[in-house]
Amino acid sequence: MPQSTQSPARTFTLAGRSVNRMGYGAMQLAGPGVFGPPKDRAQAVAVLREALALGVNHIDTSDFYGPHVTNQIIREALHPYPADLTLVTKVGAVRDDKGAWLPALEPADIERAVHDNLRNLGLDALDIVNLRIMGDIHQPSEGPIERQMEALATLRQRGLVRHIGMSNATAKQIADAGRFAPIVCVQNHYNLVNRADDALIDALAAQGIAYVPFFPLGGFTPIQSSALSDIAQSLDATPMTVALAWLLHRAPNILLIPGTSSLAHLRENMQAETLELSEDVLAQLDAIGKQAN
Repeated sequence: MPQSTQSPARTFTLAGRSVNRMGYGAMQLAGPGVFGPPKDRAQAVAVLREALALGVNHIDTSDFYGPHVTNQIIREALHPYPADLTLVTKVGAVRDDKGAWLPALEPADIERAVHDNLRNLGLDALDIVNLRIMGDIHQPSEGPIERQMEALATLRQRGLVRHIGMSNATAKQIADAGRFAPIVCVQNHYNLVNRADDALIDALAAQGIAYVPFFPLGGFTPIQSSALSDIAQSLDATPMTVALAWLLHRAPNILLIPGTSSLAHLRENMQAETLELSEDVLAQLDAIGKQAN
């Protein structure tokens, strides 16, 4: 008897809006190392417009991508923005003249970053701003966030920020942040083979809070797994499409923002939302993650 297949929900309510769970991350629209302009600006504009044509209505960005470059390209490509588009940005870092990522977590830094995002995106208010906790990019670490959250909450009261999220944050930091303003999303490192946030994802799902994994395909070191490749071949799909589809099946509050500067890769990534996985395949994919951790 054939295994039944599962189709995860296509949408999730983020900050009061229904967003498609397959979104887009704009980081790769900048130049190499997320620094400077892209080699082909027209191609970057085309990728953004194609993303919306394919149903994307949730884009993740930041003014420290470039810096400024990515937001300026988003504005060029999509402004005036569709009414259903949710733009999520983040604050907490700046770039030096060589492209290094430097923490910028003083209240004045956060206000400056919010104004940078507003100006370069061409907005009067930001839909969602994630407080990015700098440090180890692969693993959050404990530390105080009260001064930063107070600054963001003040900007929210002033109407410059509508909603607040967290990035690279621990469960304690997320709970602490919730005392200043409702947290609508959490953006941490998570994928098929990096499963440290399993318990956090389930806890956030119970609270109706979105979880947005960064590096959903492994980031700078793409996921390598012969088992994943074998499963993908059996499904007539690419390994990366299967890895994204697994994330959509993992929990209903997971929103995906895979990034690319390639139209072909964008279309390949979007196929994940219609890829059905059987219970047996889901079990095999789960086993890959458990073996890696």
